[in-house]
Amino acid sequence: MSVTYREAGVDIDAGDDVVRRIGPLARSTHRPGVLGGLGGFAGLFALGDAGRWRDPVLVSATDGVGTKLELAFHTGEHHTVGIDLVAMCVNDLITCGAEPLFFLDYFATGRLAPDQAEAVIAGIAGGCRQAGCALLGGETAELPGFYAAGKYDLAGFAVGVVERDRILDGREVVAGDAVIGVASSGLHSNGYSLARRVLPWESDADLAAELLTPTRIYARAVKALREAVPVRAMAHITGGGLPGNLPRVLPVGLGARLDAAAWTPPPIFGRIASAGPVDEDEMRRTFNLGVGLCAVVPADRAAVAVEALGAAGERAFVMGRLEPGAGVTWA
Repeated sequence: MSVTYREAGVDIDAGDDVVRRIGPLARSTHRPGVLGGLGGFAGLFALGDAGRWRDPVLVSATDGVGTKLELAFHTGEHHTVGIDLVAMCVNDLITCGAEPLFFLDYFATGRLAPDQAEAVIAGIAGGCRQAGCALLGGETAELPGFYAAGKYDLAGFAVGVVERDRILDGREVVAGDAVIGVASSGLHSNGYSLARRVLPWESDADLAAELLTPTRIYARAVKALREAVPVRAMAHITGGGLPGNLPRVLPVGLGARLDAAAWTPPPIFGRIASAGPVDEDEMRRTFNLGVGLCAVVPADRAAVAVEALGAAGERAFVMGRLEPGAGVTWA
């Protein structure tokens, strides 16, 4: 008797079912420039048709969700990690000043469960709508024997565009500039290996739900900020925390002096620190501690920047200044 691909662990019919389900999700993210739809071998985007750029530079970023996925597997809540996937890529793009254009995802699992895959991709589509970019395509891979039952991995790839003379590269940063913090929604998608080790998330449903809070997507708020004030640099606060990420966008010879009293981190960070225990330096270099994004602006425009971000729906605060030196120091 002939052996089938399904008997070997790959269900082509289930894959076709997922493609049918995600068609409406992808269409809900449509934006000018998208050509065609899902189902081809590649996605098409016409930069010229999308609008208004004089000297466009394409910007790309790729990322994953990491071990935060373990909470999705445990709880059966698969929507929020799709939002995380988009956020981790798009929030990197916007630090260069780019507007997100389109996104592609890679979903790999041992045995395809259409309901689970649809929930993940619904989250991805929701994240794309938040960011204003199109879900242009992706890949759903069934790899029998490679992943444990019920588990999957996610990766994403985003492309944006920025005018060449509007690229944020830190060249205009000067001593005395203000550092504006934009609040995170929690851990976002970094530090989960440590958080899962010290917290009782498997026996505490409310804690697990809190840890699954999706990463904030700052694309629209950053657009409003750039329309209000001259932004000189921007940093996405991911793995490495403030000490590992803010210096990446500062020129040699300048460091950031931050006031830890300028904001109050969400309680989840204090819970991690006490449960470990995890010392202050380790917390600072592992977690965002309540700051998902930093923007460097002229000191005399700091109040306007905070106001603009607030009007765009974000909680922002002046958290420090730049001064001669290197790295991050704390007041």
